[in-house]
Amino acid sequence: MKISIKRGRDLTLRGAIIDNKVESITPRHVAIYPEDFHGFIAKVDVKVGDPVNVGTPIFHDKNVPELQLTSPVSGEIIEVERGERRRLIKVVIANDNKYTSDKTAIPDNYNDKDSLLKILAQSGLMAHIHRRPYDVVARPSDNPRDIFITAFDSSPLAYTSNYDTEDVELMARAVNFFHNITTGNIYISRRSAEQLPDIPGAEMVDVKGPHPAGNIGIQIANIAPINKGENIWALSTDTLRRIGYMLANKQLDTKTTVALTGSRVKTPMLIKTIIGASMADLLNGRLDEDNHHRRIISGNVLTGVKIDMEGHLRFPYTHVSVIPEGDDVDEFMGWASFSPSKMSVSPSYPGKFFKKLFNPDARILGGRRAMIMSGLIDNVLPMDIMGEYLIKAAKSHDIDAMEQLGIYEVAPEDFALAECLDSSKMPYQAIIRESLDYIRGELE
Repeated sequence: MKISIKRGRDLTLRGAIIDNKVESITPRHVAIYPEDFHGFIAKVDVKVGDPVNVGTPIFHDKNVPELQLTSPVSGEIIEVERGERRRLIKVVIANDNKYTSDKTAIPDNYNDKDSLLKILAQSGLMAHIHRRPYDVVARPSDNPRDIFITAFDSSPLAYTSNYDTEDVELMARAVNFFHNITTGNIYISRRSAEQLPDIPGAEMVDVKGPHPAGNIGIQIANIAPINKGENIWALSTDTLRRIGYMLANKQLDTKTTVALTGSRVKTPMLIKTIIGASMADLLNGRLDEDNHHRRIISGNVLTGVKIDMEGHLRFPYTHVSVIPEGDDVDEFMGWASFSPSKMSVSPSYPGKFFKKLFNPDARILGGRRAMIMSGLIDNVLPMDIMGEYLIKAAKSHDIDAMEQLGIYEVAPEDFALAECLDSSKMPYQAIIRESLDYIRGELE
């Protein structure tokens, strides 16, 4: 299958990976943040001083006890951080570099669906799968209509890797596993067959077009849209490969390859490390040594999480962006400047007409204001919905209107590009997230 995305925009930013330089880093400690897994109500299973192995349960879901988050390393629990009302923030694990693993009891045949779902939930990998609608973690009770997998990331500065023969074999094993979970199709979206060869048992989809073509929600909307009463599973090929590895080796693979990018990075590169790695270990000696403030983002510049050097790599564990903060910049006319170095999609600014690499900072550049019905959301959201009217319905919690306008098809990340480019300066992602949680609470 081939689909071509017309609407959207690729942001040309400085700091992309050029020469595919790869370094390996062993973190001194790692951390798991339950808030990265939306819909997971965490209860901690460990305390400071407890020894753990790879695969040892760290959290379980309050409502679905078999749904767990597990340790990516072997070592010792050194911190359980809580926030207001004793809300769990993170658990930090000191890495002993031994990677002693708890074995997973994988049956020789994959015919028992219930036991397979339980294994997937207890391994911690089910929490890496998102359920649509509502964009929350998958649950063993789900009966997904289809399963969608994306093999590329179209977000700014993201790196899309190629896959070798071993990766393909592991993913094929996982696809065979998923055929026991769903009676529908398993779709794998890719840029081309050169990036990822055909996977037996899966419907391969070649996708062309600008960002957000790599978003699973966009792919679903252009392949087989979801309707009310249905649910589907969405995941990345990283998760798919990890599931295949678990099935083949009866243990977890917690390694990851991180793209370290951004204009404040000396040499953008790939880093092989462990999921949840300490950011100090990843960034030590790799950032520009100037006196300007910088923003460290675990993820891409549109949807990532702002962290500091004391933080950790956050889910989905594949990208770190470092850009200027902008709070120490003194420029003539500020946000109203017509400098050609400013990135813009508006023809009112010279940057609209320049094909160059831009270096934007983290400022909003203007105060928040009333929503401007400019049509920009529809210009960069390649879905058959009216995005601006959906935002207005979401802000007013009008469930009937949200349903009619396609709330079940979207996730916050689908509005990230529009949020970045919009002159209204409105937090579209937060609006969609809050509305999805609201409608889920009302209907479930």
